Amino acid sequence: MVMSSAPDWLRAELVTLAWCWRLSRRDGVVIGLTSHDRDLAVGGLLYRAAPGMKPSALETSDSLDAATMDLEGAVTSAAIAARDIDAGRWDGAELELFVTDWSAPGAAPVTVARGSLGAIERRGAAFAAELQGVTRLLDRPVCPATSPSCRATLGDRACRVDLAPRTHMRRVTAVDGRTATLDTPAPGMAFGELLWLEGGNCGLASPVIAAEGALLQLADVPSFAPAGPVRVRLTEGCDKQLATCRDRFANAANFRGEAHLPGNDLLTRYPGG
Repeated sequence: MVMSSAPDWLRAELVTLAWCWRLSRRDGVVIGLTSHDRDLAVGGLLYRAAPGMKPSALETSDSLDAATMDLEGAVTSAAIAARDIDAGRWDGAELELFVTDWSAPGAAPVTVARGSLGAIERRGAAFAAELQGVTRLLDRPVCPATSPSCRATLGDRACRVDLAPRTHMRRVTAVDGRTATLDTPAPGMAFGELLWLEGGNCGLASPVIAAEGALLQLADVPSFAPAGPVRVRLTEGCDKQLATCRDRFANAANFRGEAHLPGNDLLTRYPGG
């Protein structure tokens, strides 16, 4: 049954509906796909025809459970490559699913679902993803838990360290497993981040877990092996310890941890009587 608040074109006896998906990746890439057999321009974005693409059954309720859906046939679209899904480019992408009148794409669409994509599971030529709606925010803790290490991220609003002088441009000349070799060493890269600016990994970020000279130990093997030297942007890291915050960054005033608060192991530090 169509709600009385729906637009006139949706309440008509004969409707010309088209499903549309607007996907916004974390790296700024935005694409539009439609179930119609022709491309549609909606809201200034071109939605490419993907007739085989359709959502699974959608159910709305007043519960706080996260909504889930299957997007069948999505990988067959040239805009969503299987290798990009495997590389994690689409993890966390913002999704808006709506219906529009394909005979009058200028009409205001009706949003059916909105949220962000969780982990994506490949299913042959299709994929399944959890749609995380606004109720996901209710899972966040009301207040931060105490910890001896800093809870802030280097350079964020809580930390306030200026990352501009701690960001470096280099080239990766070779990759062997999780080891990346730079053309010249960069300082302070342990627990930092490497952002690929060229090649198959362009736009992907790789956490750095250790550094020794021009060698960086990455948290994971890069999704694509570079064909040659590629440009990268390096951001220095922090081990989140009070001594590092004080001595290296002169930022102890913004340390977001309780380094001197006794922990649960207090009683085990001394021999029993």
